[in-house]
Amino acid sequence: MSSIQTGTYRRQRDHFEPQDIDPQEQRRLRGLLEQIDYAAFVSNREVVGQMLPALTTANFQRLAVMTATARAKWVAEGLRQSESGAPSTPDQIARLTAARTAFDELVEVYDGLRRMVERGYVTVK
Repeated sequence: MSSIQTGTYRRQRDHFEPQDIDPQEQRRLRGLLEQIDYAAFVSNREVVGQMLPALTTANFQRLAVMTATARAKWVAEGLRQSESGAPSTPDQIARLTAARTAFDELVEVYDGLRRMVERGYVTVK
């Protein structure tokens, strides 16, 4: 049985900060980590902004409809396979897996795009 683990669960803070160093060294380390985080932010804003220059709420609406459609197709395929009462064939399982994978990927795209807006990498017009 295959399984897909999605990345929708994100840790808020997963940074290692040693507690056994002196306060001055901790401040220096936090400052360095903030510089690194800022460099990542600027890089993401520039790169993502170039690749996705003109986002609108209509983009989100179309993606949401596409995701909802993929979910409905996945569930409909599962229900269709259950109607016969017979065990699913490998071909049927492959179709069901493909439908679930499409839905899972679209959920990740939607969540990723939303995160990009939250973090200020792109703006929505």
